[in-house]
Amino acid sequence: MTDRTEADIMNHWKRQAGLPFVTVRCAAFNQENYIEQALDSFLSQKTDFPFLIVVHDDASSDRTADRIRQYEKKYPHIVKALYETENQHSGKSVLDVMEPYFEGKYVAVCEGDDYWCDDQKLQRQFDFMEQHPECSMCVHNSVYHCVDGQDADRNFNE
Repeated sequence: MTDRTEADIMNHWKRQAGLPFVTVRCAAFNQENYIEQALDSFLSQKTDFPFLIVVHDDASSDRTADRIRQYEKKYPHIVKALYETENQHSGKSVLDVMEPYFEGKYVAVCEGDDYWCDDQKLQRQFDFMEQHPECSMCVHNSVYHCVDGQDADRNFNE
């Protein structure tokens, strides 16, 4: 878990107009080995605007939900968690379950087994979107890394 405190993160928010400007959407299922890296990468974002992290555990059978609860407890104003007791994958879409909890103008997506390696990612994309109202979305380069040692060592902008 990151050492940054909730107060430290929020103290950098110059635009405190109430609601978050961005919601980070994170869906997780049986990702106890990865979820902390994902959440830490969100919490490491250096932004001048408020953001919210909505993380959804889809009834994981491992300790994913326990790890999420630790973050929810340490960052109660930033991390909002949704916990299922029955897996929703075969029923409603995860987006349908999570969408009512989104706040702000933009939604950034990162799954529970992925993470962001640039602590300026949200700020850069927010600034771009604010400067280009004709755009409805923006993306960034990605690196594909397999945990089984079979790294493709490629990025998705090839």
